[in-house]
Amino acid sequence: MTHSNSPRHEDLPLPDYDHLPLGTLPTRINGLDEEALSQLLAYERAHGDRLAVVQVLEHRLDALRNGAVPSGPENPDTPERTSSRSGSPVSPETSGPPVNPPSQGVPTNPAQPR
Repeated sequence: MTHSNSPRHEDLPLPDYDHLPLGTLPTRINGLDEEALSQLLAYERAHGDRLAVVQVLEHRLDALRNGAVPSGPENPDTPERTSSRSGSPVSPETSGPPVNPPSQGVPTNPAQPR
């Protein structure tokens, strides 16, 4: 259900908006002005219309209208979204020593014999 007056995803002020975890949204939108927040809110209502997300956006928009000022970067980094899929930088040369449990079991694990 796409509305014709809804902003397009590529025009949104936050990159990867659809993939941001809800818990990081309040800090991601702190640097946005009223126009940018209104754009996100219109997009959210037209696409996901997730109540929790709409409430976060509306709360910040109300704060801006009541005198709050944008604080922080307009386009914050998204550390949870990385473009590389290289995996762990650990190699055999940088890994720790092998762990060999004692032959009689591990005393801190009651499921193993002692």
